[in-house]
Amino acid sequence: MFGRVFILFFTFLNFSLCLYADEKQLIINKLIDINNITFNFEQTTNASKEIGTCILAFDNKLVCNYEDSMQKKIVMDSKTLVVQHKRYNKIYFYPISNSPFAKIFNKNNLIKLVEKSHYQLNDNIELSYYGDNKEKIIIFFKKNSYDLAGWRIVDHLQNIISFSIEIININNDIDPKIFKIPSTY
Repeated sequence: MFGRVFILFFTFLNFSLCLYADEKQLIINKLIDINNITFNFEQTTNASKEIGTCILAFDNKLVCNYEDSMQKKIVMDSKTLVVQHKRYNKIYFYPISNSPFAKIFNKNNLIKLVEKSHYQLNDNIELSYYGDNKEKIIIFFKKNSYDLAGWRIVDHLQNIISFSIEIININNDIDPKIFKIPSTY
């Protein structure tokens, strides 16, 4: 009796691991075919919520326009993230080399993250990755379409940044000038 239960459990466990590996491969196959996405977002940083629209072009190019009173805009290229508050004519520059965003916005890094992450199925597919410096990255994919649905980052200071996205377009023609880093005044 114990032998049958063990065989049944082992078979189920093996089937489950294969299913997770297959779903990860389906996500990877979908990512390979994507050059850029346009999406609406809701961003929650600790307790603060913001909304807007972004265009992400692999690799490491992002532009986001926030719907807020400061007319906030984020522009990112492969080296720098810029937060611009148009209303107050302020620009802040940040390097992205050690940022967890470099793992998400670079296609090869994102694929590696999917491969190395822990799989969990809830309302969405959740893939969790724990970095060397205590950062935690969770990437969400829709469980039927395998579309990117967002991410949650817990940085080394334990700040929680959540991005929930709704994809509008995939692989549109995009003018590369929109990713131009603004100059200082």
